[in-house]
Amino acid sequence: MKVEEVQSLGMAIRQEIAKGVVGQEETIDLLLVALFSGGHILLEGPPGTAKTLLAHCFAQAVGIDFGRIQFTPDLMPGDIIGANLFDFRTSSFTLTRGPIFTELLLADEINRTPPKTQAALLEAMQERQVTIDGQTHELGNRFMVVATQNPIEQQGVYPLPEAQLDRFLFKQKIAYPSAEEEREIVAAH
Repeated sequence: MKVEEVQSLGMAIRQEIAKGVVGQEETIDLLLVALFSGGHILLEGPPGTAKTLLAHCFAQAVGIDFGRIQFTPDLMPGDIIGANLFDFRTSSFTLTRGPIFTELLLADEINRTPPKTQAALLEAMQERQVTIDGQTHELGNRFMVVATQNPIEQQGVYPLPEAQLDRFLFKQKIAYPSAEEEREIVAAH
């Protein structure tokens, strides 16, 4: 693929995302770089800044499978990666894949869950595979995580340690839209 083709593809993706999201051009550029380089991105910002909408629009514009996990304080690692469940009809175990088995995973509010669950996701990001009951399951080369996190000053968050932050290619701070962008949002809706 030539550089001109990549530029053209990037511009088409930006235009498609702009149909649903106002502004956020720098973040869209970082999402594209992360996608093309096989990296992951962490979006930090207060609630209501379209982080979730941006990730969903990005997946649709690129044409890849999208999955979302809402991280909560009671989320367990098995809720993310899946588990082998016993089927009484067949007297055997059946693999139930978790929501991590997708191409673009939105890890929404990753810092609202305890470190043990964060570690399960971050291991999968590094290895691009998960292990369930000793058996390895590949996530694929196109596996990408877009994680959102609320500012650390908010109540009920668990900060991501530096050792886990290094799994992300980028950390982008998302701010509230400018007055001009707010007018554009209101006009569009």
